[in-house]
Amino acid sequence: MSKMKGAIVVNTDRCKGCALCVYACPQDVIALAEKKVNVHGYPYVEAVKAEACVGCSSCAIVCPDGCIEVYRKKMEE
Repeated sequence: MSKMKGAIVVNTDRCKGCALCVYACPQDVIALAEKKVNVHGYPYVEAVKAEACVGCSSCAIVCPDGCIEVYRKKMEE
């Protein structure tokens, strides 16, 4: 049996902190950085539970600025 494992990469400099991806993530993998901002002064999203990512790409699909890339890998159990 195999299971999908995902990993997200966020372009923090392009992120405007709209948090649409946070609400779209079914696994609560990402959250807005609480005390960090990017070069433009926006709080950005970051993976807070990266190990829980299943690679569904919901976050990347809803991102209006295309800041998120999702990678998927099949894991053998």
